[in-house]
Amino acid sequence: MEALLLLLLFFAVLAFVILLHKYSSLKSAIETRAREQYEVWRGKDLDAIRKQYEEIAQKEGVLQFQQWRLENEDVIRKDAIEKSRAVILGKVTEHIVPFFPGFQHNPKDARFIGTPVDFVVFDGLDDDEVRKVTFVEVKTGASSLSTRERQIRNTIKQRSVEWEELRIPSALPQSHTPQREVLSGVSQGKTCFHCGKENRKQARFCGYCGRPLQM
Repeated sequence: MEALLLLLLFFAVLAFVILLHKYSSLKSAIETRAREQYEVWRGKDLDAIRKQYEEIAQKEGVLQFQQWRLENEDVIRKDAIEKSRAVILGKVTEHIVPFFPGFQHNPKDARFIGTPVDFVVFDGLDDDEVRKVTFVEVKTGASSLSTRERQIRNTIKQRSVEWEELRIPSALPQSHTPQREVLSGVSQGKTCFHCGKENRKQARFCGYCGRPLQM
């Protein structure tokens, strides 16, 4: 009888241990699943909040820009008009400068080029007797020479000026079309248009002259 009771007690303890293990496993699984669901919800919630903040920031930026534009519209328009007026005045001035009393050259001898200097004056050109060539840069107000203009001025003052003639033949030679040459025992591939030699189809550079082949 006592043996039977001990056996029943053993099975009861064993069943309790098994149930306790299953309970612990189930509890751990439930907690893990709950944690995963929480992280998913938290991520979605954070993304939604971040998107809302971005939309609010964009709208706020647009509103601030519109407000700034309304407050400064007159200033912007006035500044644009002043800049446009200055550019137009400068362009007109550059073209009519040769006719100003302070221009010390014959207006007919002046040639407007605009850049890198405004005028090149061939003194005496209208009289068929060029005596001197002068470079003239026009400035309005308190504007100063640019770096490039100063370089040109210094180069001219150092007399580093030369005359150069470039003669181009009246009739250009006709382009030579090389004859296509097929190497014996080699299938037709790429022809070099520089030396006319045949090369392998996979070649990128001519094996005869070394120049690149057309793809």
